[in-house]
Amino acid sequence: MVQVPGLQDPTRLKQLLGKTAKLDFRMVDSNVSPEQAQQGSLPPEDELLHGTGKESSQQYVIEKRVLVSGGDLTDAQPGFDPRTSEPIVSFRFNTSGARKFAEATQQNVGKPFAIVLDNEVISAPVIREPILGGSGQISGNFTVQSANDLAILLRAGALPAPLTIIEERTVGPGLGADSIARGKLSSYVGAAMVVFFMMVTYGLFGLFANIAVAINVAMIFGVLSLLNATLTLPGIAGIVLTVGIAVDSNVLIYERIREEVRGGRSAINAIDAGFKRALATILDSNITTFIAAAVLFYIGTGPVRGFAVTLGVGIITSLFTAFTLTRLIVAYWVRWQRPQRVPI
Repeated sequence: MVQVPGLQDPTRLKQLLGKTAKLDFRMVDSNVSPEQAQQGSLPPEDELLHGTGKESSQQYVIEKRVLVSGGDLTDAQPGFDPRTSEPIVSFRFNTSGARKFAEATQQNVGKPFAIVLDNEVISAPVIREPILGGSGQISGNFTVQSANDLAILLRAGALPAPLTIIEERTVGPGLGADSIARGKLSSYVGAAMVVFFMMVTYGLFGLFANIAVAINVAMIFGVLSLLNATLTLPGIAGIVLTVGIAVDSNVLIYERIREEVRGGRSAINAIDAGFKRALATILDSNITTFIAAAVLFYIGTGPVRGFAVTLGVGIITSLFTAFTLTRLIVAYWVRWQRPQRVPI
């Protein structure tokens, strides 16, 4: 699967992926002219190749022996010749390639050598002096676009199989923006409904839970920023689900407090017992959900992993806020009010 954000011409991408980019550096056989080769005087160790671009009508007698192959390249970048301002491609060899290239240029000073791409001669310059630095440049009547394409091909290498297009989709930026807007709207609506439910059901303690959930969401964004994570639509869905999970922990705690009050405990003892006895249940539910998120992360790809990351981070932060932040807020309220009854 190939995804290219911002690409305006899918046809060019398909052409680029379908090329083989087999690059060789070979010597030109100056003892045999192209005319002699056409008349049948081509030595067995040579072959007749055509040029590319503006020189496509020109022919060269090239030795089959490869001096250095494209496999020894470590980098290729498009650029411009400082003398002529023509587009070029600068390249750099690895240690083995640099050694072989240096030996070949030392032994053939004054002779032309050919840069052959996919059995077509890009350029056939004369070796003026030995090239010992392991780097050089390719020039051959390039346009800016063709120089950039060649650099990409040389860096990326070749596809080991023919390219067959199974499915092709082009998504405009308007559709993406609309999806993000709808995702944000659904997040706001979902969060507002959760806040409303908690306030109606648990009153003041519902307000405490909502404060903890708001801080929980802020912590999720903080952790995602530390991880340099990109927030996608599935990631937004994971955050919305986390809001529900965080509220669920508070619901379990509050319902446990209610049970303790019905059992005859005082307000302070009921609150303390509610937080302590709900811990095991909340841990069980969150650990199983975290295991599911971990499986999604390791097995899934792309958007699925984004959902798993936000869900996993949200589970950890919701556990923290439920048992530290909510409890801290309730503890300050108890110390301040000294309640005789629990307002749930």
